[in-house]
Amino acid sequence: MARIFNTYGPRMHPHDGRVVSNFIVQALQGAPITLYGDGSQTRAFCFVDDLIEGFLRLMATADHVTGPINLGNPQETSVAKLAEMVIALTGSRSIIIRRPLPVDDPVQRCPDITLATALLAWQPTTALADGLTRTIAYFDDLLSKSGRSIAELVAPVAV
Repeated sequence: MARIFNTYGPRMHPHDGRVVSNFIVQALQGAPITLYGDGSQTRAFCFVDDLIEGFLRLMATADHVTGPINLGNPQETSVAKLAEMVIALTGSRSIIIRRPLPVDDPVQRCPDITLATALLAWQPTTALADGLTRTIAYFDDLLSKSGRSIAELVAPVAV
């Protein structure tokens, strides 16, 4: 069994509520970037290609390897730094606005991947800036395909 942590990358849903997609969509649309709290809370972001490699290695293990095994990136980044990176990588003029930190928001999320490293010989290899660049390109393409907003592009189709 795999326990995944803060995965991001192309083909994310624009409104899935995760910080990476929220920041990218806001920046590409020139909207303010919403930062909760002072931004010092940290997260560890794992690019989807790295996660898939971890899954493949876990599936190839012997039957006695059952987990849970943490799959994620152990390199922490503050949420404020992520916002700044997204603004810089998109070339956006978005400003950062602050909202109160929800009471249940953890100040830190970082996986211990010791088992994944030992049992799977796995660790993530994609630098955050590289993964963000690829994810931004996906969302930028999604926005520019029709000139419509992200909300219009992913609205449910009536049946």
